[in-house]
Amino acid sequence: MPLLEHLAELRRRLFIAALAIVIAAIAGWLFYEPIIAALQQPMVDFELSHPDTFTKVNFSGLTDGLAIQITVSLFVGMLIATPVWLYQIWAFVVPGLTKREKRVTLWFLLSSTPLFLTGCWLAYLTLPKAIDVLRGFTPKGAAAITPAADYLNFVLKFIVAFGVAFLLPVFIVGLNLAGLVSAAMLRKAWRGAVMGIMVFAAVITPTVDPYSMFLIGAPMVALYFLAMGVCAVMDRRRRKKDPSWLGTPDDEASSIDDLAEPLDP
Repeated sequence: MPLLEHLAELRRRLFIAALAIVIAAIAGWLFYEPIIAALQQPMVDFELSHPDTFTKVNFSGLTDGLAIQITVSLFVGMLIATPVWLYQIWAFVVPGLTKREKRVTLWFLLSSTPLFLTGCWLAYLTLPKAIDVLRGFTPKGAAAITPAADYLNFVLKFIVAFGVAFLLPVFIVGLNLAGLVSAAMLRKAWRGAVMGIMVFAAVITPTVDPYSMFLIGAPMVALYFLAMGVCAVMDRRRRKKDPSWLGTPDDEASSIDDLAEPLDP
């Protein structure tokens, strides 16, 4: 396909993805009141449990209410339209891929959506505890008035951070399918991987409390070992289809263990 046709196709895919998000954002606009109430509920609960601390989300600017309603609506639209815009990315890339690569990218698409949304859902369940921990540093008798834009920015980053973190097994298995990592490599590196995951959780979590870091790090560690198991199964299948001795150079002797591997009939 010529370059101009590629650009036209990209524009069409982006337009469809953007249109899907905007259409889905209508639901966010229509149900804005219960959504924003649910997002503010952790602050309300904190004030009820700490009557000596004044805690409020403040809409100080004249346009804050409208801007936040638009932002929340678009964010909800992005979540609802996740399968659509992910598919548009896949549909744009897939024509240039081989049959095997198409299967890999389709698996990536089908697994990414539920994992991302699961991470976002877990983030919402964790949000009250994060608010409780952070607001717990407010001195007694002090007023904890948070600008609505700052509060919303924190909440959305918190939710997206969890969603992105839950995509870890997708990337690991994708690298395995591409032949870049193996289950044996993952087993050898598991200690460093666990440490790296916890550091990543500490960095990506927009809070300073260890509770939130653990809640995002522990599922990532579990997903890492789950991905390791999937990679082990796929490595075993790959060895049956392509015994290692077939890749041995002609001037080198194959080991007895390699020769013992059966050919797939």
